[in-house]
Amino acid sequence: MAIWRRQPKEPVVVHSDQGCQFTGQDWQKFLRAHNLVSSMSRRGNCHDNAVAESFFQLLKRERIRRQTYSTRQDARADVFNCIEMFYNPKRRHNTCGAVSPIEFEKRHYQRLASV
Repeated sequence: MAIWRRQPKEPVVVHSDQGCQFTGQDWQKFLRAHNLVSSMSRRGNCHDNAVAESFFQLLKRERIRRQTYSTRQDARADVFNCIEMFYNPKRRHNTCGAVSPIEFEKRHYQRLASV
């Protein structure tokens, strides 16, 4: 979705841990095909990619552990809704100046345009 929405011209770093879903050939092929660069934490070191680790920890704590999903599709839809309808547009982050990620990014690009 990020590729479709933003259509990046420059390489984009994708942070993850070393889970099999991120080290597998299919994912690595996808990254190369879309000009994405993999950034993985060292095995067992959650501090290397603290932003990614923090996000997934938060997603699990605030959403997934509270749910029982009937199907994988139900789980995917719920995670999608959590990210797209709450986390990115509404959830305030202290590290972003107590604004949502979308608002933070909007302000960032406004600052760049005014320089």
